[in-house]
Amino acid sequence: MHVLFETAGGFALFKVLDEGKLSNVEDLGKEFLSPESARRMVRLTAFDKFDNTSEALEAVAKLLDGSPNKSLRKFLKANCQGEVLAVADSKLGNIIKEKLKIDCVHNNAVMELLRGVRSQFTELITGLGHQDLAPMSLGLSHSLARYKLKFSSDKVDTMIIQAIGLLDDLDKELNTYAMRVREWYGWHFPELAKIISDNIHYAKSVKLMGDRINAAKLDFSEILADEVEAELKEAAVISMGTEVNDMDLMHIRELCDQVISLAEYRAQLYDYLKSRMNTVAPNLTALVGELVGARLISHGGSLLNLAKQPGSTVQILGAEKALFRALKTKHATPKYGLIYHASVVGQAAPKHKGKISRSLAAKSALAIRCDALGDGQDNTMGLENRAKLEARLRNLEGKDLGRLSGSAKGKPKVEVYDKDKKKGSGGLITPAKTYNSAADSLLGQTPAEESSKKKDKKKKKVVEAEEPEKEEPSKKKKKKKAEAETETEAVEVVKEEKKNKKKRKHEEAEATETPAKKKDKKEKKKKIKA
Repeated sequence: MHVLFETAGGFALFKVLDEGKLSNVEDLGKEFLSPESARRMVRLTAFDKFDNTSEALEAVAKLLDGSPNKSLRKFLKANCQGEVLAVADSKLGNIIKEKLKIDCVHNNAVMELLRGVRSQFTELITGLGHQDLAPMSLGLSHSLARYKLKFSSDKVDTMIIQAIGLLDDLDKELNTYAMRVREWYGWHFPELAKIISDNIHYAKSVKLMGDRINAAKLDFSEILADEVEAELKEAAVISMGTEVNDMDLMHIRELCDQVISLAEYRAQLYDYLKSRMNTVAPNLTALVGELVGARLISHGGSLLNLAKQPGSTVQILGAEKALFRALKTKHATPKYGLIYHASVVGQAAPKHKGKISRSLAAKSALAIRCDALGDGQDNTMGLENRAKLEARLRNLEGKDLGRLSGSAKGKPKVEVYDKDKKKGSGGLITPAKTYNSAADSLLGQTPAEESSKKKDKKKKKVVEAEEPEKEEPSKKKKKKKAEAETETEAVEVVKEEKKNKKKRKHEEAEATETPAKKKDKKEKKKKIKA
């Protein structure tokens, strides 16, 4: 039986001299307590040395994946044909058995044997001491760690996070100092604040000029334009500011030096940030720019953390406060965060900013993942996605115009030429006059006859108009008569019904009367007659 042992210097193959002791796993560690007992247990058969660190890294990386590299296969074929091989990884043993037809063993006894070999390794191999093996192991472990993490010393996003944080702090300090210079020097020369709007030019002008009386003698051509310089000199003569002494001017000039030095350092820091962003995240830089990309990385914590976020999170990154307030009050959620300051979103119209920011966030998420986890260092993907976004923006802005000139499917609508149509708009001019044949005069007719015919036509029209007017009142009279007849008939019917009711009551009363009452009535009638 042979034992395969991997080291930082190469592959070692040991032959087990006493295989019977492998059955007792618990006492196997005692055989390696001393170098002499270890030599009686195993003996070095062959050693395959690595030529350089890259070869060692390749071999170890293959072993981690569970497969032997080319040099290991050659080494095993030359030294292990017909033997049983003890390996530390069962997966590696299966692949060696399939490809090289060498029987492999992996169990607790083998692991204990490898542990003993590792403890006495420098004694079992002559010419390789601990002082030689330690730097090999350290270098290989560093190389392997970089390989596993795909680590690159150029891709250090910590520098970007610190640089963008310092850049924002410098902007705040510059604004504070510049406002202090304007307020302080404004007591002496208040008109200068309106003449020079740029803070850096203002500080340089104040440093060069000092007292406003010196403005007429100085040349500001390196700082200001000719028109601004002339206006400054005119305002300095008629200024309403107070007088200041030399001590005050000295401190004002020192403050101006601070502003100028901070502005110069900020320009250098911006160039450094630009170069780092093009190295670390070239695709993200091509999409959103250096400043927005650096702020996204800083807000996410690192480029790798940002790569784990979906596009919807990248879209509202930086607007968390507004998001949670909208969710709490059940209002509309924000459409963009830090990504709003990207140039593509700034070019869009207000009604299209939401759509463009959503598309930009989706493309940015892909670009971030490509930068964080990809092997390429170019920005081709970012440039392609930016071109697609700009094409989509043009499509959104030109959609309304396209619908006016075409159908719903985008095909142009062919219209027949109409000479009465205006060129610019779709409105019509007054229609062209047609030929009136009725106005022609016929041969053999005098103008008097023509006028009489016209009068006859007019009379016919008047008669035709009067006839329907006459018919209308006759119809109204007939309606009134019909209504009156129906009313009289209804009244007569009501009267007859009343008479019939009276008769019925009278007959009923007579039927109910007794014979005595009838006699009394007859006697009364007779007395009345008499």
